[in-house]
Amino acid sequence: MSELVTGEAVALELRPARLPSRALAVLLDLVVAVAVYVAVTIALVASTSSLDGAAQTALTIASFVLVLVGGPIAVETLSHGRSLGKMACGLRVVRDDGGPIRFRHALVRGLIGVIEILMTFGVIACIASLVSARGRRLGDVFAGTLVVRERVPFSSAGFVAPPPPWLAGRFSGLDLSAVPDDLWLAVRQYLARTGQLDPRVGWAMAERLAADVAARTGAPVPRDVPPPAYLAAVLQERQAREARRAFGGTPAADGAPWSVPGAPVAPAAAVQPPAPFVPPTAPPPPPSPAVRPEVPRDAASEGRPGTGFVPPA
Repeated sequence: MSELVTGEAVALELRPARLPSRALAVLLDLVVAVAVYVAVTIALVASTSSLDGAAQTALTIASFVLVLVGGPIAVETLSHGRSLGKMACGLRVVRDDGGPIRFRHALVRGLIGVIEILMTFGVIACIASLVSARGRRLGDVFAGTLVVRERVPFSSAGFVAPPPPWLAGRFSGLDLSAVPDDLWLAVRQYLARTGQLDPRVGWAMAERLAADVAARTGAPVPRDVPPPAYLAAVLQERQAREARRAFGGTPAADGAPWSVPGAPVAPAAAVQPPAPFVPPTAPPPPPSPAVRPEVPRDAASEGRPGTGFVPPA
């Protein structure tokens, strides 16, 4: 696996092609090119039989250059690094930064390929490919290119399991700005390959990574949270924050990591947690006796019990 960094600072994980697959692709390309060259030569000999020897030699050299040198250059330029042999083997020529090649890359590869492939029968190309850490021949080194594998076997090792539900939103208050990207990459790679590790080795790696993350966040790992679950929960929190920044979402009312604007959200009254029960410290005071309202009386009803009725004025 080779990690390439593009101009936008995006890390790409590419699989460089090794010598057997590259040799098979070159062999298929040479078979096709030689077959075309033989056909073109026969056609030229038949059509230029009336010319002298010098003219026939010049046409033979021109056909050799056009078919065996110009042909591969044109094919790689038009197909963006995929010749017939590379398509059959699932290979492609890309730049060092992972981008598609252009005419100048194909031209340098083709011109140097005449020396290290055609004139030396591939000996120099094989030696350079074996010495190079990424299997590059001299044409790739001078052109700034790399041959990579396009058809990679599917693997479920990149799947990161979510954290336990009881950890949802627990680390929403952590300051994750001081955690570097290489540490996040190490955490993600560990979580993606935790099923392939020895249990003791995986637990030791989780403890070390959790300690590194906790040292950058300034908050220790909770004692009741296992290190793998802590790493998964913190990684999910970081992904939720990146999603909120990218899509403009806000934290949901039900404690979900994030929500997109316009998406239905449950009412706040339906999802608010109940208030904790607090037992009373003292019995409530007895109710005060009711006070009877004063009944207005007139001068004529002095000394008699009031009826509560006031005649109109």
